[in-house]
Amino acid sequence: MRLDWGATCLVLTLLAGPVAAGDQAQKQQAAENKAEVLEQKAAENSNPAPVPKAEAITPSEVQAVDPKGAAPLDDAITCLARSIYWEAKGEDPADMEAVANVVMNRLGHEGFPDTVCKVVKQGSETRSCQFSWWCDGKSDSVQEEVPYAMAKEIARKALNKELPDRTQGALYFHDRTVKPDWAKEYIRTVDIGLFRFYKPHDGSAK
Repeated sequence: MRLDWGATCLVLTLLAGPVAAGDQAQKQQAAENKAEVLEQKAAENSNPAPVPKAEAITPSEVQAVDPKGAAPLDDAITCLARSIYWEAKGEDPADMEAVANVVMNRLGHEGFPDTVCKVVKQGSETRSCQFSWWCDGKSDSVQEEVPYAMAKEIARKALNKELPDRTQGALYFHDRTVKPDWAKEYIRTVDIGLFRFYKPHDGSAK
């Protein structure tokens, strides 16, 4: 019997959509599962070395998470990537990496929560957010695809402990165009692009 190649191609095209969607969903779930384990280890400060390859989040897995940039902020990758995006999306990659450093430095540190999402959302109950974008009343959905893809890749490296700490252990930062009163209480560690970074004098968070 002769094959109707036109019909065959149509069937294959129709099937490719669900298969691709299924693969995307599997990668997303794998990334979120790995991230949950990695944030727990980071909060415990159990090992500063990069995580083993088998436990690390891959580039394709992280890009499968929150592909439209509109998902609820309820997993480590989305919370970290969205914070990087909104705090530094128009800046150099170094600025974006430094924001990731601060989130990861806070994770599990005394005075800060033990999950990425709680770190990012800290203070929202009193409208005194640690990260201003979370309390600004504006939509948190992503507007630019390329910077967000970059933010997710930086989040992946941060969770995999593959991201050097550009901030020298900073727990705080602000835009260099402002001079907040609270900055006087801390040690300035470094200036990176638009931002100025700080850490406590005695290592205790306030």
